[in-house]
Amino acid sequence: MAKLKSVYFCSNCGYESPKWMGKCPACGEWSTFTEELIRKAGQDDTRSFGEVKSEPMTLSEIKADELPRIDMNDGELNRVLGGGLVPASVVLIGGEPGIGKSTLVLQTILKLTEVKSLYVSGEESAGQLKLRADRIGLKNDNCLIVCETNLDEIFKHVKKVSPQLLIIDSVQTVYSEALESSPGSVSQVRECASLLLKFAKQSGTPVLLIGHITKDGSIAGPKILEHIVDAVLQFEGDQHYVYRILRAVKNRFGSTAELAIYEMNQSGLREVSNPSELLLTHNHDGLSGVAIAAAIEGVRPFLIETQALVSTAAYGTPQRSATGFDIRRMNMLLAVLEKRAGFKLAQKDVFLNIAGGLRVSDPGMDLAVISAVLSSSLDMTIECDTCLCGEVGLSGEIRPVHRIEQRIKEAEKLGFSRILVPFNNLKGFDKKTKIDIQQVKRVSDAFRLLFS
Repeated sequence: MAKLKSVYFCSNCGYESPKWMGKCPACGEWSTFTEELIRKAGQDDTRSFGEVKSEPMTLSEIKADELPRIDMNDGELNRVLGGGLVPASVVLIGGEPGIGKSTLVLQTILKLTEVKSLYVSGEESAGQLKLRADRIGLKNDNCLIVCETNLDEIFKHVKKVSPQLLIIDSVQTVYSEALESSPGSVSQVRECASLLLKFAKQSGTPVLLIGHITKDGSIAGPKILEHIVDAVLQFEGDQHYVYRILRAVKNRFGSTAELAIYEMNQSGLREVSNPSELLLTHNHDGLSGVAIAAAIEGVRPFLIETQALVSTAAYGTPQRSATGFDIRRMNMLLAVLEKRAGFKLAQKDVFLNIAGGLRVSDPGMDLAVISAVLSSSLDMTIECDTCLCGEVGLSGEIRPVHRIEQRIKEAEKLGFSRILVPFNNLKGFDKKTKIDIQQVKRVSDAFRLLFS
């Protein structure tokens, strides 16, 4: 019988200590140490998933061939992964409960009719998965379902089935008998993720891990879990809206600037190839407080409807509220309006909303935000065939933005006749377009063109 040992783990970063400490020396967080009883596995517990002989080599001896990728039959997911799923990789998909993580993964593997996959469910029964598959309307005899949380039993199923793709739903429910701690603890999550990584690298089988997130939006479990895996995909969205966004937080085989957009409906998740047409309502003609922004999220251009409402403060302290936009940046833009443009908003409530339930962080949204605020304050309408892009500086100047060519072409494709862009932002751009491109240097120049 192995000897039990009491060890303290940091629930934030996974740092191990033989005694309790108030402050973690690794991450600096306070009161994060939890006590767990562990039992070290004996030599007979070591696992091997194939004969691996590693020898030191020079860089010139290493073959850096392009890794063949598995086509997921999902254009949006393939783009976020960097062109497809890489063999022997471990991908972690995280998101809030009920956001659609399991639905996304299940419908994806049901489309892979030529790939033998094993779906390990630790949260749902086989009957529940069957009902979800029937609702999606897809069938795949190459997809095998097993409900198990014991990691040793999972590896027995893997050895018997020999799948080409392994899915674990979720990693917080899996436990190893080599440890005495409960499933979901720091040591269990770290140990199980390490063994799954070892299995993926030695067998060449890609592994998809589904994980939960905490209240602050980070992956539940130790931070080391995100360091172990090859890619971390964040699945986010508002449950009150139909849109879901899948973005890469970490990707060793591709860019982290990519993102995918899905629409949730009765039959699962549908790919949204042209999100601009869905995010624009086209029914704001004659209404003030609405400006169309040509934004960039990742490497994809979007035309997003920016809505603002400015009213006299009913109470002593004016309210400032922003949905889908950084409230601190909005306060900065309001200060620029007061100082550089001369509009007094100190005694007025300002409410800002990014239509469609999206959350954007592109600085190119600044010009649309202040234009929508001013439109609502003056009760003057911005022409519905006009869109804007530009970053606003503290001195009131309109600063250049990146990927200006993509923004202009997206606006032209959707039928806009005019776009306001920063001055000197068109270097190297072919100006032979049907859309009228107007360059502005300062905030006052943009307001003169919009409201004259």
